[in-house]
Amino acid sequence: MKAVVIRTFGNPDGLEVIDMPVPVPAPGQVRIATEAIGVGGVDAVIRRGTLAAHGFRAGHLLGSEVAGGVTAVGEGVDASWIGRRVWAFTGLSGGYAEQAVASVDDVLPLPQGLTGADAVALGGSGVVAHFALERARFAPGEAVLVRGAAGSIGITAVQLAARDGAGSVAVTTSSAERGARLRELGATHVLNRSGEGGQDTPAGFDVVIDVVGGPQLPLFLDRLNANGRYVAVGVVGGQPPADFGMRLMDAFRRSLSFATFSSDTVPGADRQAVRASQFADAALGDLRTFVHEVLPLDQAALAHRTMDAGEVFGRIVLVP
Repeated sequence: MKAVVIRTFGNPDGLEVIDMPVPVPAPGQVRIATEAIGVGGVDAVIRRGTLAAHGFRAGHLLGSEVAGGVTAVGEGVDASWIGRRVWAFTGLSGGYAEQAVASVDDVLPLPQGLTGADAVALGGSGVVAHFALERARFAPGEAVLVRGAAGSIGITAVQLAARDGAGSVAVTTSSAERGARLRELGATHVLNRSGEGGQDTPAGFDVVIDVVGGPQLPLFLDRLNANGRYVAVGVVGGQPPADFGMRLMDAFRRSLSFATFSSDTVPGADRQAVRASQFADAALGDLRTFVHEVLPLDQAALAHRTMDAGEVFGRIVLVP
């Protein structure tokens, strides 16, 4: 089968299409013939070598979420899964391939009316958005800022915050066109990437959900109201300065909170319950997903170049 691996870490030219054996599902796993493969921010972070300390090596098979039909099951898995269309989380490896394996606990049937492309645009990111707002103890009436809102996590976070009664939902994004699209989803204020915007923008925010990280993170910590909560869910813009915590200490009397969040810390059953609810909402049109572009699997490097250029609204999807 065809698959895409990291031959050398760094820019997207280090990705390589190879032939490799079709995987055999281990006990507790299913094998899926992929019809849609999500290209996520974490894939870009791994490809750049940012997470090299976590054991990623040359030859790593990228991809964490796929949708398609189950073609085989491992020992201990109900054979009735075979033939069902599903979404699956493959971990931090294994998705960029014509066939992928996943633990059956990380597999969810797709509701009628939800495409595979829409499923991988929402499956991983929607859960992050939901639990990040929960981690931030978001309450109706509060002012929320979603930093890096044009990606799939940000798009969902904007919708959830607006739907759940935020007093205002500000977003950072790179263009007026993207800002207009985010307003359609519930954003009330559009800021540029540096956090600058219209005169009516709230001076401070009760909750910040940050997908970006990077060197400007401390500037957004400064925008927290007293008792404000900042939740970092990604570092697509790079690691923040090593001393960013000094901003919190300098504002000691304002009782600010900073947290990181990974959905890995949420029990699997809770993740799946939220994901199933979001898939049902998306199938009904009550939660919108955005597929920026659909590309063949062998153009994964182009997908990553587009991401690196900051041109993606929503998610790029690969198809075999």
